[in-house]
This record gives sequence, structure tokens and C-alpha cells, in this order.
Amino acid sequence: MKTIINTNNAPAPIGPYSQATLAGGFLFVSGQIPIDPLSGELISSDIKAEATQVMENIKAILTEAGLGFDNIVKTSIFLTDLQNFAQVNEVYGTYFSADFPARETIQVSALPKGVNVEISVIAVK
Repeated sequence: MKTIINTNNAPAPIGPYSQATLAGGFLFVSGQIPIDPLSGELISSDIKAEATQVMENIKAILTEAGLGFDNIVKTSIFLTDLQNFAQVNEVYGTYFSADFPARETIQVSALPKGVNVEISVIAVK
């Protein structure tokens, strides 16, 4: 059995997928890109601003599911340029306090809407 998680505090999906799915005690959060859910606009002023918006979108979805960053067990970060790794990592690190999740960071050739960063997570209740 699965439960679809959806909140207006994160961007609406831009395709045939859900913001997140809860199944078997795990929350699978779809990749988030730096879209401001209030305006629908892309945040693209700089990579730190992009990463911050992505993390805030993840936070909104976690909150809707009754979870927080401490519940995350796995993170996948997709970057169009690994030269941005340090700046994204700096922002990412501010959302966790201890017992960091497993993670991979992957450079990709392109991301939806031409953004520079996308992050997906798996959390556990």
C-alpha cells in the first residue's frame, strides 16, 4: 500500500509523478529543482540560492509527511557542473545536524528546465 504526499508548499510536479510516495515506512521524495512554489519561478541567481530553494522544497514535502531532515537515510544530488559541489555541499550541510544520510553526488549533462542542481531523498518514519 502506498500514500501519495502532496503539498502546495513545494512545486507541483512538472510531469506524471508525485512529489513523494510513502510506502512500507519509507518516504521517496522525487527530485526537487529550484522552483519557488509561490511564484512558480525558477531560482537561478546563483548556485547557493538554487540549492537553498531545493532544500526548502524538500523540507516542505518532509513536513507534509510529518517528517524532518533527521528522517532522511539517502540523498542523491545531481549537478550539471561538479565545480559547484563545494557551494551546494555548504548549503546542504546546514540542513543536517548529525547522523548524516548516505549520499551520492553525480554530474549530469542536463537537468529539467536547465537548472544546475536537483536533489532527491529517501526518508524513513
